[in-house]
Amino acid sequence: MQRWVNRPEGSNWGDFGADDQIGRMNLLTPERRLAAVREVQEGIAFSLSLPLDFPGGKLVDFRSPPQLFGSHSDTCCHYNMNWEQGSEVTCDDYVVLHTQYSTQWDSLAHHGHMFDADGDGVAEKVYYNGYRADDHLVGPDAEGRVYARALGIDSLATAGVQGRGVLINLKAEFGMDLRPIGYEELMQAIERQQVVVKPGDFALFYSGFDRLLLDMDRKPDRERLFSQCATLDGNDPRLRQWIVDSGVVALCSDTIAVEWLGNMLADTGADRLPIHDLCLFKQGIFLGELWYLEELAEWLAAHRRSSFLLTAPPLRLPGSVGSPLTAIATV
Repeated sequence: MQRWVNRPEGSNWGDFGADDQIGRMNLLTPERRLAAVREVQEGIAFSLSLPLDFPGGKLVDFRSPPQLFGSHSDTCCHYNMNWEQGSEVTCDDYVVLHTQYSTQWDSLAHHGHMFDADGDGVAEKVYYNGYRADDHLVGPDAEGRVYARALGIDSLATAGVQGRGVLINLKAEFGMDLRPIGYEELMQAIERQQVVVKPGDFALFYSGFDRLLLDMDRKPDRERLFSQCATLDGNDPRLRQWIVDSGVVALCSDTIAVEWLGNMLADTGADRLPIHDLCLFKQGIFLGELWYLEELAEWLAAHRRSSFLLTAPPLRLPGSVGSPLTAIATV
């Protein structure tokens, strides 16, 4: 069922079907997965996740570190940690986890927009492919619990998140100074590093932000973090058009939001997160944030490579708008 009369300019709403919930992930065909498997030459695997208690503290004020507990038996009145059962000893635990605190996927339910999808001159809260606030994305004011009835992270989990990854090393090209990277700079890096980006690829951008976080050891210095590293400049229309034309299914980065945060931090009145808006709201391109890319980037540079097999499924957690993950790059 089509849920809109108007679709946003520059969007692909409806192109993958009226009820589509995975957007450009539809481009990840069996043929493209087979091609990704052929990227494996050495059989070496790299984990692309930070420890999930990083960055530490409340770098984003509405996200807190995970809290780990020993599970408790209501019937036997004991904690199941080092619990002796005859000759056996058992441990069992549970966690309270903000799903987008550390290394994460953003689902298409993470970012919407005020938009007149009905064509009646009144803007409403809308998400990718016309899914609606309150009807499909249920907030705390509705009956029941907060829940993504559509576009949740479980849609991505069942899409088979495995394909060809390519890494563009912004740190190697531009150093560690704060720098928004537009189309010209990105093309410069792609050409010099001989990166070939194909439809269906996962595009990974390395800035060195992950090393800054790790060296701070769970005590993040917000001012220092947000005054360093090269990051994609969503204000550049040519860069946004490249994202559309490239056919990539996801943008992933070691940074806090994949894109330059200048609009948001300075409160300029412009679109706060233009790449979020383009990718999650208009194009159905998934975003991966706070990935650990240092070791992979160094290995690829040393071996003059940029492509690999990426396996990166999120948790299959119905109703959630994001998920931690432990992505694996195999070279």
